[in-house]
Amino acid sequence: MGRDGTVLLVAGPHERLVSQLAQIKDVSGLSLRALATKAGLSSSSLSRYLTGRLVPPWDAVVALCRAVGRDPRPLRPIWAEADKTGAAPPPRRNDLPADLFDFTGRESEVAHAEELLRTVGAAAVDGMAGVGKTSLAVHVAHRVAGAYPDGGLYLDLHGFTPGHEPLAPAVALERLLGALDVTHLPPAADDRAARWRSELSRRRVLVVLDNAADADQVRQLLPGAGRSAVLLTSRNRLISLDAVPPVSLAPLSDADAARLFARAAGISAGIAAGVAAGSDSAAGIAAGSVSAAGIGAGSDSVAGIGVGSDSAAGSSGDDGVRQVLAQCGGLPLALRMAGARLRHRPGWTVAVLAERLRDGANRFDAAFGMSLRQLDDSQRRVFRLLGVLPGGDFGTPAAAALTGLPGGRCAEIVDELVDAHLVQETSPGRYRMHDLIRQYAADLAAEDEPEAEAALRRVLRHSLVAAGEASPEWFDREYANLVAAFDVAVRLGDDEVVADLPPAMRVWFFRHRGTADHVRLLAKAADAAGRLGRDRQRASLLADLGFAHAAAGRLTDALAAYDAAGALTAPEDGDVEPAAALALRTGFVLRDLGRFAEAGERFRRAREQFARTGNRAGESQALAFDGWVTLQRGDRDGAADLARAALDLAEGPARITGLITLGRATTSPAILAEALRLAEENRLPHQQAWCHNQIGVASRESGDFPAALDHHRRALALLETLAEAQLEIECRRDHDETARLAAEASRTAAKIGESGLEG
Repeated sequence: MGRDGTVLLVAGPHERLVSQLAQIKDVSGLSLRALATKAGLSSSSLSRYLTGRLVPPWDAVVALCRAVGRDPRPLRPIWAEADKTGAAPPPRRNDLPADLFDFTGRESEVAHAEELLRTVGAAAVDGMAGVGKTSLAVHVAHRVAGAYPDGGLYLDLHGFTPGHEPLAPAVALERLLGALDVTHLPPAADDRAARWRSELSRRRVLVVLDNAADADQVRQLLPGAGRSAVLLTSRNRLISLDAVPPVSLAPLSDADAARLFARAAGISAGIAAGVAAGSDSAAGIAAGSVSAAGIGAGSDSVAGIGVGSDSAAGSSGDDGVRQVLAQCGGLPLALRMAGARLRHRPGWTVAVLAERLRDGANRFDAAFGMSLRQLDDSQRRVFRLLGVLPGGDFGTPAAAALTGLPGGRCAEIVDELVDAHLVQETSPGRYRMHDLIRQYAADLAAEDEPEAEAALRRVLRHSLVAAGEASPEWFDREYANLVAAFDVAVRLGDDEVVADLPPAMRVWFFRHRGTADHVRLLAKAADAAGRLGRDRQRASLLADLGFAHAAAGRLTDALAAYDAAGALTAPEDGDVEPAAALALRTGFVLRDLGRFAEAGERFRRAREQFARTGNRAGESQALAFDGWVTLQRGDRDGAADLARAALDLAEGPARITGLITLGRATTSPAILAEALRLAEENRLPHQQAWCHNQIGVASRESGDFPAALDHHRRALALLETLAEAQLEIECRRDHDETARLAAEASRTAAKIGESGLEG
């Protein structure tokens, strides 16, 4: 029996371990972040353990058990089995919105797009607003999904979304690579594009890039070599993308428009098509006799649909249908909205619908305005407010916060708006508005909704609370909406939300650190905290900003942020942990800048402060890194002493830095091998890379150039998927130096050999 009461099939060892870990979390009564802190784990690692994406090392299982006062020994057999079998492969990624149940026509365009995906691997669907570009792209993506076993990605580029700036290529690449769980990206868009092409070359993924503003926005998002494919949509024809052939959409033909209207309205498709073609078989659709109730009965016969059938009435009915189709202009969005109005108004005739549509100034005003007039006051209010909701898609909780309605009532109204084709349900419980409808709603809100700003402030508070309680999976879905909410908070001058939202997103940003969003949000949050007079929070935000810069390789910017944080961080009795952590981080940046003496001073300061609080793990790390920079300054004996002191305090993978330092200081291959074993056992790929690189340097110093180059190459291979910018610079530099010395040694050996032959 599962935790939710459902009956489960027999679970594998990893599933059983995940279940046990979930029970430990439940017993603790703590949030994920609080439990991680108590157990000495990172929040992101604990999340991976609890969601089954990673089998934890045994040390982590022991730490979790001790955090809740539980004996870990009964879990050892389950863990051993799980560790042997490994985690289950991740589920196939599929971000595609749901296909439309009433997709109609476009047979030749669908076939052309599918053929282009098979042969070229790319297609660009273009056409005017409301013509059905997204619908066709999503429909095609669902039809060909089986050919792309690694999943389907969807990204709205917001090229024409009201209230949104088009996504910059670098930001779009962040989100696309994040969808593939690729994090810690280089800052430059060109480097991210190269990484994106590399990732797609190893996969078979279908990427749908919706709503592009122009060719420049998508050029860097295209796949390179490989079997992945891309499907674009844009209001503009992207003629400068030579590798992406166009599929241009015109308004629907009369016959297809009639069929789509018929499906939306409940009219027999055959009869509606007959009207569009001028067939006498539809003469029974009379302006004064055919109602939506009769049409909805579903009979295909003229007699079953209408109560009158004289030829005059039939002619008038033909005119009504033709007028509706003409007012909608062959645009699927307008046709669906008009048909929905007829279906949900049993007393209306087609002629009444045509008359109502004629009241609008154009086909969109006609369709939108007519739909809006059929809503009650509560529905109209919700519709208006949805026009100002930050972000692209939304769920019922956000809509309820925006409107101030109870969740159940809000869900009912949103479903009624879906029925009216004013809102689209993209997946169960997730909704979005077409850009044209969103703009229409936003315009109405600006004119007629005095509480729009108050509603926005409610949804900002909701976003803040939800982010603080959320799991990483929730962030995967809501991240873009949170960034949009943050930008609205900046615009409204809501400093509390601006200051508090980035810290609530820390779990997400730990996985996606160093991104443009990460840096921008933290910088604005630090400024907001300053305006609020919250010096301690500002210091924490500046420290996180330094970490974000450092992760992206911007070391000078990182140091400036750390220095600004330090000016606000005065260690006090009983509260020196923030100052100690800041000193340690600053030491890392100074180390990477090659300022080893200054780095050592910061590490010693961190050690003293960690020792005052009894933080053995922190003290150990400070000692180990002090030893490392001491080694870089040429003092092997001093480095070895510091490394041994660090190892006396460290446990588990925390021993790696001390072991590397001691192994290099004493030229001990066995100690270096022990460091690598720990990194591999605990599945720490960045530490594995560092170990391989240092073993390579040690092998070079002993003259074993083939072994050295092998270890350097292993390090660089591990770093390919990690985007650890600074570590990669170090490893590449050491590889190149080893290659240079190996070539020099080879030339020297060759000369000696030649000399021997001559002698």
